[in-house]
Amino acid sequence: MAMFIKEADCISCGACEPECPNESISQAESVYVIDAEKCTECVGAFDSAKCVEVCPVDECVISDPNVVESREQLEAKYARQHA
Repeated sequence: MAMFIKEADCISCGACEPECPNESISQAESVYVIDAEKCTECVGAFDSAKCVEVCPVDECVISDPNVVESREQLEAKYARQHA
């Protein structure tokens, strides 16, 4: 899965963007968004999703139910991006 930032909860603080090892987080018009094509939930880089750890708003960043990937798929995606 990729992570997803809930637009209604995002306070646009920017804490998550520099923490992403895949550069999958960017600022949209008024909130931050995560590019599911790049997001690996930090698999391959960290033990847990850094965006979730640093977000000051509880449950603002969640697993995207529309993007389901296995750990193996996430590892492969990370490896492709960091080859």
